[in-house]
Amino acid sequence: MAKKSRFGLAGVLLALVLAAAACGGSDGTKLDGVAATIYGGTCADGNGSAVTVYSGRSEYLIGPVLDAFECETGTSVKTRWNNSTDLALQIDTEGDRTDADVFISRSPGPVGFLESKGLLTSMDSNVLGLVADEHRGANGTWIGFSGRKRVLVHNLDSVPPSELPTSVFELTEPEWRGRVAIPATNGSFLDWFTVFRDQYGDDVATQWLDDMVDNDARYYPNNVAIVEAASRGEIDVGLVNHYYNYRMAADAEASGSEHRAANYDLSDEDIGSLLIISAATMTASVDDREAAQSFIAYLLSPPVQRYFTRNTYEYPLAGGVEPNPVLPPLSAMSIGSVDFDALGGGFEGSEDIIQRSGVTSN
Repeated sequence: MAKKSRFGLAGVLLALVLAAAACGGSDGTKLDGVAATIYGGTCADGNGSAVTVYSGRSEYLIGPVLDAFECETGTSVKTRWNNSTDLALQIDTEGDRTDADVFISRSPGPVGFLESKGLLTSMDSNVLGLVADEHRGANGTWIGFSGRKRVLVHNLDSVPPSELPTSVFELTEPEWRGRVAIPATNGSFLDWFTVFRDQYGDDVATQWLDDMVDNDARYYPNNVAIVEAASRGEIDVGLVNHYYNYRMAADAEASGSEHRAANYDLSDEDIGSLLIISAATMTASVDDREAAQSFIAYLLSPPVQRYFTRNTYEYPLAGGVEPNPVLPPLSAMSIGSVDFDALGGGFEGSEDIIQRSGVTSN
């Protein structure tokens, strides 16, 4: 069994300070690009510690955080990239032989799957205390570090906000025939649909998806494709995570091009307004518990939280960091109302329902 950490949060932060102080003995290397916005100091010498991260969130997003952590602390980082579901299944297959020390998941669902298999270990209370109770697992095995809200993106020219629905259940009505896009095989939709099943039951969730297919909902492979299609006027509305439209609008403004799509919030208590959180956890086979917890605490540090909200337009979950001012205040379906710990393995059933629906053929 891995030894218990000797560091509380104060110890984690002290380690970072000491690492920064050690920079004077390094070769003067500094980060560039996005990683430099997280840590602009001189890189520390290697401290002999190492952590292996299996990341279910993309390299372009998490890569700068890993680079900043390695530079600032001197801890070596090895990374394996894939989608969260496949990585969770891989850790399950590897069992206690897995190389993973930390698993980053796009949502707590795949984490719950691993917990149900007994493959995770709890974190120290000082790390868990960096977020509110509703943003961490009841057993202390996972902690959320950023939030993504489900929204309806719409074309500004074809659909004024006054004509938009208040619930995803309205999208099955005849007036929306052939006008709605769904990223049915995308991980974020899978997460959302799993919570949908948990909240309403399999019969209601399955019927909704079948009704969407019968109403000629259009399949797109991911959120980016839907936002692009909405901006072009190719589709009227689509179900996506909120931050994609903000990023694409910012890119369009920077390049002087036009972006004709906007986010629309469904009713506060509608399942279509769910806040889905990204989660980090430690495997039961963690080699260096101190290094792993230092990295997880780093995800909740102010510079990294500011990076997530300023650069990627996500909602920060650590206390003391304000969301990007362009983001509307969170009034989404309460994350505390969803028992994410009970969703372990649920994504497998969701995949089966989605495939049987035939939505990918639309």
